[in-house]
Amino acid sequence: MEQYLNGKVALVTGASRGIGRTIASRLADLGAKVVINYSSSPEHAEAAVQEIKDKGGEAKAIRADISQVSEIATLFEQTIQAFGQIDILVNNAGIMITKRLGEVTEEEFDKQFAINVKGTYFACQEALRHMEERGRIINLSTSVVGQMFPAYSIYAGTKGAVEQFTRQLAKEFGPKQITINAIAPGPVNTELFNVGKTEQQIEGMKKMNAFGRLGETEDIASVIEFLASDKSQWVTGQTIRVNGGFI
Repeated sequence: MEQYLNGKVALVTGASRGIGRTIASRLADLGAKVVINYSSSPEHAEAAVQEIKDKGGEAKAIRADISQVSEIATLFEQTIQAFGQIDILVNNAGIMITKRLGEVTEEEFDKQFAINVKGTYFACQEALRHMEERGRIINLSTSVVGQMFPAYSIYAGTKGAVEQFTRQLAKEFGPKQITINAIAPGPVNTELFNVGKTEQQIEGMKKMNAFGRLGETEDIASVIEFLASDKSQWVTGQTIRVNGGFI
C-alpha cells in the first residue's frame, strides 16, 4: 500500500473498536502517525496501538471523554506533544440509544447530544486552533438521517446536527485550505450496530441496500482514505452516503 500520508498525524476519536479502529489502522497503513482516542476501554485501545506497531507504524492511545470540552482540549494538546502536529481529524466517537419517543429519558437525550454533537463541534473548534494548513476533518454521520425508523429519533437528530456543522463550517476552515466533510454509513457489521438486534432485524437491514449485505468497517475506511488524502482537496462541506444504496 502506497504510504502517501507519510509525515501526517491523524487523531481518530472513539478508535478502540469498530469503525474507528479500522479507520485508525488504515491511516497508519498509509503512513500516518495515529492517535487512538478512547474513553472507557484502555485494553482495546492498547491492542489497537499494538496492532499498528506490529505492522511498523506509529500510534499512541490517549484517553479523553469528548463530551467534556476541557478533555477535548487536553486530547489535542497531548496529540501535539506526542507527534508535534495534527493534520487529520476523524470525529468518529459516538453512541446510539434507540428508544421510542415515550421511553426516552432526559439523561439519555443529553448523553447522546453531549457525545455525538457537542463532542464533534468542539473537536472541530480545537482543530481550527491547532490543525496544520491543508488539513482534513472527517465527521461521522449516519444514513439513518434519511430514513424514518421508529426509536432512532434522537440518534438521527444528533447526526443531522453533525451534517449541518460540516456544511456551515466549510468556509471557516477554507482560509487554511482545510477540508471538512462527513460520511454517513448505512448499517455496518459492528458491535454497536448488532447489539440488541434480532437475526430477523439484521436480515431485514441487509435487504434494504443494493447488495444484500451489511457494510463492513473496511468499506467505510476506504472512503475515509480518499477524504484524508490530497486527492480530496476540492471536496469540502459535503456529506457522502456510504451505504451500498441503503437510501
